[in-house]
Amino acid sequence: MNMISKGILFLMMSPLFFVDISVTLKSDQLPIKNKEITHSFFVAGPNFTGIIGEDGEEIWNSGKEGARDGYVLKNGNILICWADEVREYNKQKRIVFTYARAEKSMELGTAVRLSNGNTMITESGSHPRIVEVNKKGEVVKSVPLKPDTDNIHMQTRMARKLPNGNYLVPHLLAFAVKEYRPDGTVVHVFRTDLADLGGREAENWPFTAIRLENGNTLISLTHGNKVIEIDSNGKVVWKISNADIKESPFADPCGAQRLPNGNTVIASYGAQNGIKLFEVSPDKAMVWSYDGHRVHHFQILTTNGKPLKGTPLK
Repeated sequence: MNMISKGILFLMMSPLFFVDISVTLKSDQLPIKNKEITHSFFVAGPNFTGIIGEDGEEIWNSGKEGARDGYVLKNGNILICWADEVREYNKQKRIVFTYARAEKSMELGTAVRLSNGNTMITESGSHPRIVEVNKKGEVVKSVPLKPDTDNIHMQTRMARKLPNGNYLVPHLLAFAVKEYRPDGTVVHVFRTDLADLGGREAENWPFTAIRLENGNTLISLTHGNKVIEIDSNGKVVWKISNADIKESPFADPCGAQRLPNGNTVIASYGAQNGIKLFEVSPDKAMVWSYDGHRVHHFQILTTNGKPLKGTPLK
């Protein structure tokens, strides 16, 4: 039986990593299926939140389960969002930033470090909003949201700030991704209950919405088991579902990321066994998969030993 024995010094390889680890694993025990492509990635998941190396080993573990979103930052720190709080860990695994929900009934949905050093966080509750928080944990901006429901858990998920200063926000039960100005004005609505997607009966709840460099928007439709790309007019220009892949890996897809090579990585949060994370090409071929920990959201960090460049489209 072949043995894989590698000493990996991530600090030398990339500023994204700061863990020095040496592991020995049997090749038939590795959870990554396709050996032509390897990824290391951050996982925000129900039973593990940390970093998985390219050979499938756990590189870093936050020690707290149930995370919803997170980023490995350029300085090597890790920003993680749980429903009750947001934490940033430094290289020594000390918490250097925290933000807690104001009320127990509230749910935090996502956390993104902005270019000005502030952190953008979504708060679901009786007054759903986006907040921007400074390094001291003080709210410096508040943007009211219109999720069309008082179901706190289903109001919103992965919101992102756009280069024009607006916010792209998926609202599950509204069957819509809305673009907001900083004053809370909705300037665009992208529907996910379109007839060619199966209408409302298909339960295409938008979960993650990503504005791509070409102006299109990539959206994961969690209960509808699809990922779509729409143009600026809301027309579907690309769609993938279980009907396109023989392994049928879609099971409540939550997180998604468009890679620099044009491929798309998708997290099947609902998968209890089998494929939890997988990569597809534009022509809908599955080229990589992972069947280890369950994945809510994620960030692909390296491919075949090389760090991904640019801002992650996730």
